[in-house]
Amino acid sequence: MAVKLTKNEQKVQKDALKQFQRYLPTLQLKKQQLQMVIRQIQSQMEELKAKQKAVVAGMQDWIAVYNENTAFSPSLKIEHLVKVDKVVQTTGNIAGVRIPVFKELEFKPIVYDLNAYPLWVDKGLSALRDVARYDALVRTLEQQVDLLGKELRTTTQRVNLFEKVKIPQAKENIRRIGIYLGDQQTSAVVRGKIAKKKLVREA
Repeated sequence: MAVKLTKNEQKVQKDALKQFQRYLPTLQLKKQQLQMVIRQIQSQMEELKAKQKAVVAGMQDWIAVYNENTAFSPSLKIEHLVKVDKVVQTTGNIAGVRIPVFKELEFKPIVYDLNAYPLWVDKGLSALRDVARYDALVRTLEQQVDLLGKELRTTTQRVNLFEKVKIPQAKENIRRIGIYLGDQQTSAVVRGKIAKKKLVREA
């Protein structure tokens, strides 16, 4: 875009440069904060997945025994006793981004006949609920990473725009206007001297 080579435009460009230079550190800080938080959430997700894996591993022996026992009807599968009702979330704010925060996982109340299930059924149901909670927690964290990732991409684009386009452009415009105004001033001085000499000769 063509820039007017005037003192007014020079002031506009200088003001714009100050604004860009003042705003850039805030954007850079936000970018760093988002990167750090995303790394922390991803680390937290890995920890939760490892805990979930450990719970599942602990369930394997008695689930295998139960599933292989043909005395139990398929309709009495233990997983039928754990049904998620809803995931309760609140809203948090990180670097100006609204994110979901896991509060709790509510299960549908299911009544069952203790005589129809093995003795460890309560322990099994508790383990299944833990697995479901880990799932809900990880999904919530994935939502957080997704939202923060979008904001990070936008912030990174803005940082790049300021660093690589806006600030260099404003500096170049100020330089060009400065050279032009300097040349104009030099020309005016030269013209003034010529006019003065001419007046002296005519006098």
